[in-house]
Amino acid sequence: MSTHETNRDRTNRDGTNTEGTNTDETRSDGTRSDGTSAPGPDTHGTSAHDAPPPSGAWETDVLVVGGGPVGLALALDLTLRGVDFALVEAGDTATGDPRITTVGPRAMEMFRRWGVADALRGAGWPDDHALDVAWVTAVGGHEIHRLEFGTAATRPWPEHTPEPEAICPQHWMAPLLLDRLGRHPGGPVRLRHRLLGFTAAPDGGVTATVGSHDGGGGRRATVRARFLVGCDGAASSVRKACGIATPELHPTKVLRNIVFRAPELPKLLGPRAPLVHFLTSPTGLRYPLRSVDGRGLYRLTAPVGPAAPLDVVRRAVPLDTPLEVESDTVWHLTHRVAEHYRAGPVFLAGDAAHTLSPSGGFGMSTGVCDAADLGWKLAAALAGWAGPGLLDAYETERRPVALAAVAEANRNLRRTQERRVPPALLDDTPVGDRARAVLARELSASDVRREFDRPEMHFAYRYGSPVLAAEPGADEAGTAPLNRSTLPGVRAPHVWLAPGRSTLDLFGREFVLMCFEAGEQDGTVRAFAERRVPLRVVRCADPVAAERYERPYVLVRPDGHVAWRGTAPPRDPGALADLVRGAG
Repeated sequence: MSTHETNRDRTNRDGTNTEGTNTDETRSDGTRSDGTSAPGPDTHGTSAHDAPPPSGAWETDVLVVGGGPVGLALALDLTLRGVDFALVEAGDTATGDPRITTVGPRAMEMFRRWGVADALRGAGWPDDHALDVAWVTAVGGHEIHRLEFGTAATRPWPEHTPEPEAICPQHWMAPLLLDRLGRHPGGPVRLRHRLLGFTAAPDGGVTATVGSHDGGGGRRATVRARFLVGCDGAASSVRKACGIATPELHPTKVLRNIVFRAPELPKLLGPRAPLVHFLTSPTGLRYPLRSVDGRGLYRLTAPVGPAAPLDVVRRAVPLDTPLEVESDTVWHLTHRVAEHYRAGPVFLAGDAAHTLSPSGGFGMSTGVCDAADLGWKLAAALAGWAGPGLLDAYETERRPVALAAVAEANRNLRRTQERRVPPALLDDTPVGDRARAVLARELSASDVRREFDRPEMHFAYRYGSPVLAAEPGADEAGTAPLNRSTLPGVRAPHVWLAPGRSTLDLFGREFVLMCFEAGEQDGTVRAFAERRVPLRVVRCADPVAAERYERPYVLVRPDGHVAWRGTAPPRDPGALADLVRGAG
């Protein structure tokens, strides 16, 4: 058993066990803590939502529009930071199409910070269900190629993250996150509330009109907010109202998602039933069929056509087993990135800012990381310590990540679409055997694994931004070695400090100055405190972390990305504080 598996067995994955942590911490107010009282991922700030606001008009600091995974992620981040906010969602979050099924590892790191990673991981996916991907002519037909990933209980624990991806479809995820946040009137989330329109106010805030259709019918309220964030999906009304263009980067495809139940299919397929059957057939079915819950609920992606949904499913699953269609949804696969992520006090995040092929699983992760980047910047602006350039850095940092994700997702999609699928693939003959063997070799040689296991896309990107300390010879943006670099702009490396406790658990609320050498930091602490920038000094004696962090002094932002590093304490800590808060 690996060390990480031992850690997992003995401790909570959200990092609540801190025994043995080799860190000593000092905050910018001069107080000290042992490692156990550091703000970990299970601690939350509180917002002013204890009592319902008066009907007809109300105020909040941040109005979040859209209650999908990204809107809920931003709500969790704002809650962590004690920001007063409200989230309005036109629906009730119930969906016939589970949409998101896999939560990527970088998104899981964010959910770890917000204290919900274990809840998502334990939402219901069977620990003994294979996570494999199998290319097949049909479910129960010829298997051509398989990527083996083990099960949630047996797969190797990756070295680069404390939170591997998790299977948690959206119809499981939404109730869990809503329960954590709280529904109106006891909480900030207002379901069945629709944004009807908004205007930017002269003082820089937003005046919005929200309509409620939660049983009372036709009620409207005027909402005053300092900021508005559109997390309202690909057809974002917020983006359209701002006049922000989203040019098409690659041709649009129109597809259908058919969700169906096959209660006897898991038993019929046995323990090798994969998570994904990648249909590879000359008959035209060349899209994934995914197990949604591991217990008989599936989703088939297929081209739009006149065939009845049950007929399409029967072609994909030609076995003698009961099938029942639950939903048949047409959707547009688009590759778009908004030209701007900000219009004054209005911001875009998630699908409102970028849409891409699900090939690769980058969509939700990109959106959740939007929320993590934007949340602390909004909190800084509301607290009064952000400089004029901090909020602008949101677009500067996140838009290139979306462009890179779109490009990679499209490469994955084209690899599937352009793959040659000979008619003989279906034959139960030596000719068919040879055709399948040839395709299997082609699949292996084309490295299809990168579509399902591409950690560099989640962890190795590096921001280029005016609020980061540039280093001579380093590009403004790009990539870095996976989990082994502290170049400014990268996500700070993960290292286990104790069973269940990662270096990532040190980050979240404030700037953290990681110190791997003894040295006086009073000047840095004082400079940040004078500017009201929250800072915590962590002295770390862990030798693996010292090696991984590359420099004896590394400043990490509240979102977990490196802001500065040095071989000595900051020469001008005031200038550094101004730089990282957007006032440099």
